[in-house]
Amino acid sequence: MLYDIAVIGGGAAGLTAAIYAKKQQPQLNIAVFEALDRVGKKLITTGNGRCNITNRYADVSRYHGGVVNLFEKTFSEYSVDKVVAFFGEIGIDVVFEDDGRAYPRSYQASSVVDALRFAALENGVEIICNCKIADIEKGKVFTLKTNSATYNAKTVIAATGLLSGGKSVGSCGSFYELLKSKGVKGEKLTPAIVQIKTSNDITKQLKGIKLNADVSLLLDGKRARKEFGEVLFTDYGLSGPPILQVSRAVERENGDKKISLDLLPEYNFGGLCDILCERRKNLSKRTNDNFLTGFINKRVGQVILKLCNIKLTDAVSNLLDSDIKNIANILKKFEFKAVGTTGFANSQVTAGGISVSELYDNLECKKIKGLFLAGEVVDIDGDCGGFNLQWAWCSGMLAADSATKLLRDQI
Repeated sequence: MLYDIAVIGGGAAGLTAAIYAKKQQPQLNIAVFEALDRVGKKLITTGNGRCNITNRYADVSRYHGGVVNLFEKTFSEYSVDKVVAFFGEIGIDVVFEDDGRAYPRSYQASSVVDALRFAALENGVEIICNCKIADIEKGKVFTLKTNSATYNAKTVIAATGLLSGGKSVGSCGSFYELLKSKGVKGEKLTPAIVQIKTSNDITKQLKGIKLNADVSLLLDGKRARKEFGEVLFTDYGLSGPPILQVSRAVERENGDKKISLDLLPEYNFGGLCDILCERRKNLSKRTNDNFLTGFINKRVGQVILKLCNIKLTDAVSNLLDSDIKNIANILKKFEFKAVGTTGFANSQVTAGGISVSELYDNLECKKIKGLFLAGEVVDIDGDCGGFNLQWAWCSGMLAADSATKLLRDQI
């Protein structure tokens, strides 16, 4: 069969592209080719199984990579409201939370996958699973090759993803490498929205403890990004929402990289010193191991005192003013050297991808006419909070509209 549109990849962007194109032009023959045994495997893991569909505050400031070149067209024509309307049409009621994050009312990622799959089948999209495209050639039409079969299509939408989540969810980056072998420029791939490994054993001592903090990523001593939220200490380093948000640069940037935690952002340094001096006065009969008990997490407080070379068995009354200043300094700047991340398999998105300089603003590949790219395979990645799925949906819609327009123009 000669397909009008072949969609490579049955994830968020691919399924959206197929459904959206079929709704615009029902007469088209459209097929989705998925390497795994079912579509949406990665999508079903998003948002801790709840699927953070989008974010009300999606704008260019929340995206990275080559986004500026494509942002205005893609996000103005395919807005958050348009995405919400699309999901409403296929049975997903979207609810927004106070921070702008949006979820299906069911709070089940599986319901989003089901809705997309049902909509694809109901609209006549053919879904072909266990079908990995190993090569693609462009003649008068496209020839898509697997290890055992060949398919033909007039246009192709590649929504293959990259490396985030690992091979278990179909993320292997093979199509990205295939495009590079055909002369299409790719940008460096690194994990993003991922846990950070640190170089000392302090986090091991504090394993399992969660606390709120201002989190700063320092590049060669200069703050590159700041976030606030719950930080989790682990045996390998640091995790939690603000850690994931600042993690993008850890494997992309050269130089010295540190994570600095302000454990008490509500106080400035001087005010904190005053509070600690007052505690020294009021708790003078206690030993140092309980000096910070009731003020911050007890174990965290004891680790900080040790870092200040303060004996836990000594009396609080013996603390010097210099000790107070050292304690306050670490409470405001609890620093960890970042030595890496937990890798692609644990990342929520891949930074890098096919350079946007290789694409027209309709997402068509300049070197391979009739091939459109959507989703993570493009060098655009967003922050944590629904921004990457918003890019998947809207880029899938744009690729669908672009492919159907090309087909109309060819008639």
